[in-house]
Amino acid sequence: MAVLRIVAQIPLVLLMGAAVAGAEEFDPAWFDLAALIECRADVPAYNGLAFWLSGEPGAPAKLGWKDVPAGNPFLRQYELPATVGVFGYETSSIVFTATGPMAVLDGVSAPDLARELGIAPEVATPEKFLGEKIVVESSEEADGMTFSTRIALNVSTVDSHPGKVLAGCSYALDVN
Repeated sequence: MAVLRIVAQIPLVLLMGAAVAGAEEFDPAWFDLAALIECRADVPAYNGLAFWLSGEPGAPAKLGWKDVPAGNPFLRQYELPATVGVFGYETSSIVFTATGPMAVLDGVSAPDLARELGIAPEVATPEKFLGEKIVVESSEEADGMTFSTRIALNVSTVDSHPGKVLAGCSYALDVN
């Protein structure tokens, strides 16, 4: 049986039969960016924001976010109008991966932050750090399909952001 992975580019609400909600019903005033970055939100909350950002003309500017070149084709980067506090640090720069938001942090090393967050490294070399901790992993069945939710906290370094640490959350829903 094929597996469908729902990520930021494919909003969950559309695939779950709630297409009528649409971007016009998303209220950008409600969302908590720090909660999304720190994995304190759920998949529908993240997908609501992701759908609104990708479907609403000028959405980032409506939030006061400035789109800046990320230097990485897998990341979309924004400078925020004010700092946001995440993981005990402040940042005014965030990136979105295909599955979630990450803070761009200065003044902390990836291994130290991962240790603070209880994340075991998968790759830990002087050139690259990658660690992940699963926060939520669950499955439920409905209408003959299985919906598997996976929310994971990530800490990493990337070549496009030397001296910076990316820390944030990935949200995924697999449907099979």
